Amino acid sequence: MSKQSLVERAAKAVERFGAAADVVDDAAADAFGIIRTDLRIIGELVDAGGRMTAGQVAEATGLSPAATTAAVQRLVEHGYVVREPDPADRRRVTVTLTAAAEQRVESVYGPVAEDGTAELRRRTVAELEVIIDFLERGYALQLEQAARIRAMG
Repeated sequence: MSKQSLVERAAKAVERFGAAADVVDDAAADAFGIIRTDLRIIGELVDAGGRMTAGQVAEATGLSPAATTAAVQRLVEHGYVVREPDPADRRRVTVTLTAAAEQRVESVYGPVAEDGTAELRRRTVAELEVIIDFLERGYALQLEQAARIRAMG
């Protein structure tokens, strides 16, 4: 197989992987009974250890303060987050995952993580280094492209 055909095959595989990740997140949002924007907030909270200020949520998700407030309110109504005064600064509010949200995250995404980790364990150290390099560079590339597209208006 030529290098060009392998590049094309790899590009197609990346495209399909991204589309499959979207399908998983759509199914997860349905399982939570929320929209994808709200699921992104839950994901950011999980990554942050379960607690963030409202401003940090807005920054991490790229949402406006008003959109963040509306999304957090929807998550409060679903019982997935609570708003609490920031222990470090009582003028700020923190958003904290509830036990119900943590349990739902584990039931939805736990098997995804387990299966993905099992796939990675099948790889050699050299293969893992290539995968990590590709994904880290791809992550940066995707963020650069998102910024370029937003700048288009």
